[in-house]
Amino acid sequence: MIEKEYIEPNEGFSQTVVVKTGSFKTLYISGQIGHGNDLESQTITTFQNLEMQLQNGNATFKDVVKMNTYIVNFNPEVDLPIFRKVRKEFLGNENYPASTLVGVESLGKKEWLIEIEAIAVVE
Repeated sequence: MIEKEYIEPNEGFSQTVVVKTGSFKTLYISGQIGHGNDLESQTITTFQNLEMQLQNGNATFKDVVKMNTYIVNFNPEVDLPIFRKVRKEFLGNENYPASTLVGVESLGKKEWLIEIEAIAVVE
């Protein structure tokens, strides 16, 4: 049997959908954004928002198995070190989830510089 729980539903989407099957649950976390005037500050607050969604589903970053990141006007030489530094602060040094990082022209609002979505599995 499959059970679904919608966490923080908004107009048109939920922040997280928890799917329970047997003794496992999978958290599908919608793209989270941050705030601030630069990529570093937005990345920090984006990871903080992800952490809050994980906690809402009784999970941690250690439970994340897939992460998709979108960065506006991505410049690998400048932006990748910033992203990796902040990610390391939240995820540590090993056992990173499967990840995709995509440079995009824009996100849902012009002030957003980064958006990260994640999937976590908890037993």
